[in-house]
Amino acid sequence: QVQLVESGGGLVQAGGSLRLSCAASRITGTVNTMGWYRQAPGKQRELVAQITRDGIANYPISMKDRFVITRDMSKNAVSLQMNSLKPEDTAVYFCYCDLRRLRDSGGYSDDTYWGQGTQVTVSS
Repeated sequence: QVQLVESGGGLVQAGGSLRLSCAASRITGTVNTMGWYRQAPGKQRELVAQITRDGIANYPISMKDRFVITRDMSKNAVSLQMNSLKPEDTAVYFCYCDLRRLRDSGGYSDDTYWGQGTQVTVSS
C-alpha cells in the first residue's frame, strides 16, 4: 500500500516561514501530480499547491506569491515552502499523489493517495 509521510508542521508567528515535506513510498506505478491541500476547522479542504511530473506548479491566486512547491522525482518527494504566513493559514496540511498503474487486463488505473496530515498553526 502506498504511504505518504509528511513532516515540518508546527507553530509559527505571523510573518514567519515553514517548510513542509512529504515522501511517498511503496510506489508501484508512475507518480503523476503531487501536491498539498489544507483543511481548517469548519472549512472545506482546499488546494494549496500542486506540481506535475514536468515540474509545472499550480497555486491558487491567494497563495501564489507566498508559497513555493518543489519536487524530487528520484525520491517521489514534494516540499512546500511557506513564507509570510498568516493566521488564516492555520490548518491541517495534507500531501497527496496521483498514481497511475498498468492493469494486468490492459489499460491504466488512476488513484489518489493521501498523507495523514500535519498541523500548521500561525499565531497572531
